[in-house]
Amino acid sequence: MTVWDELVGQDQQLAPLRNAVADPVAMTHAWLLTGPPGSGRSNAGRAFAAALQCAEGGCGECRECATALSGTHADVTLVRTEKVTISIQEVRELISAAQSAPSQGRWRVFVVEDADRMTERTANVLLKSIEEPPARTVWVLCAPSPQDVPVTIRSRCRAIALRTPEVEAVAALLVERDGIAPELAYQSAAAAQSHIGRARRLARDPEARARRDQVLALATEIRGVGDAVLAAEDLVRVADEDAKAATEERDAEEKAQLLETLGAETGGRLAPALRAQVRQLEEDQKRRATRAKRDVLDRAITDLMSLYRDVAVIQTGASVPLVNASHDGHIRDLAGRTALADTMRCLDALGTARERLAGNVAPLLALEAMALELRPQTGAGRSR
Repeated sequence: MTVWDELVGQDQQLAPLRNAVADPVAMTHAWLLTGPPGSGRSNAGRAFAAALQCAEGGCGECRECATALSGTHADVTLVRTEKVTISIQEVRELISAAQSAPSQGRWRVFVVEDADRMTERTANVLLKSIEEPPARTVWVLCAPSPQDVPVTIRSRCRAIALRTPEVEAVAALLVERDGIAPELAYQSAAAAQSHIGRARRLARDPEARARRDQVLALATEIRGVGDAVLAAEDLVRVADEDAKAATEERDAEEKAQLLETLGAETGGRLAPALRAQVRQLEEDQKRRATRAKRDVLDRAITDLMSLYRDVAVIQTGASVPLVNASHDGHIRDLAGRTALADTMRCLDALGTARERLAGNVAPLLALEAMALELRPQTGAGRSR
C-alpha cells in the first residue's frame, strides 16, 4: 500500500503532486491544497510530504514514509492548530525553522493543515518566506477553499482542488482496511457524507452513532419555544462534555509536565517568574477547548443539514440516494407533514447558525435562534 492509497477517488486531482515527486521540473516550492471537509486535503499534504522524502516516491513501507505520515520525520513539520487561530508567533517559529537545510531528508517540508485559520496579518508574516523560500524548502498549505486564504498567499502557490470522494469508495476503504461489515461501512460513509475520518469513527464507535441519532431526533422533537430553548441547551451541554472529555486528561498531563520542567511541585506555590508560563499554558488550553466545542457543534449542525436535505429529496421526488437511509421512516414522516418551503427555511437557519458560530457568536444564542426556526410552522404542527 502506497502513501496515496487512502486518498480514494482523487486520482486525477493528485496527479500534479505525484508528477512533482517524480519530475523535478514539475516541482514548485509552495502548494495550496483545497477541498470540502472529508476530501482528504490534510492527508494529501502528509502523503505528498512522505513521497518527497521517500526514495521510491511514496512506497508507504519505508522509514521515511512512516515517520513523515506520523509527524515524526526530522524534516517534515505538520502544523494543525487546536486553537481558533494560528498565531503570529507560531508562524515566526515556522519561518525560523525553514531557514535550516534538510538534516536527513531530500526536502524540508511544512504542511500547514489549517491555513484558513491564519488571520491576514499572520499570513502576511508568512508571505516573504513563501515568496523567497530557502533551497529545498516546500510549503504545503491546506484550506477548505482558495478564498479562505489571503490572495497574496494563494497567488504564489500552485493550487490543487480536491473533491469529495464517492460514498462507495469510502465504504470500500472501511471494509478493506478496517474490517467493517459492508452494510455498516456504507451507512457510516453516507452519514459522514464521505468524510473518511468521520465515517471511520461512526463505524467503529456505537456511542458516536447514538449521539448522532440524538441530534437528528431534534428535527421532530422541537414543537414550541420551550422545546427549542431546551434543545439548544442540550446541544451546548453535550458539546461542553465532549470537549471536556477530549481535553481534560491531556490538559492535566501538559500542566504536570510543565511543572516538572520548571522544577515546581504540583499544587505547590509558584514563584512569580514561573506563573506567567503556567498562565500561558492554561490560556492555550482554554482556546483548544473552545475549538473542540465549536467542532462538536459544527458536526451536529452538519448532521441536521443532511437530514433536512433528505427531507427535501423526498419532497421534490429527486432520484438520488438518501444520506441517512437508516432513518428513512423518520425522514418520510417529516416530509409528509411539512412543506418544501419549511425545509428550505430550516436549512437556511442551520447554515446561519454555522456562520454565527464561525463568527464567535455565543454558542447558546446561536443555537437558540436556530432551534426556534426549526419549529413546525405549517400544517398540523403550526405553533405560531
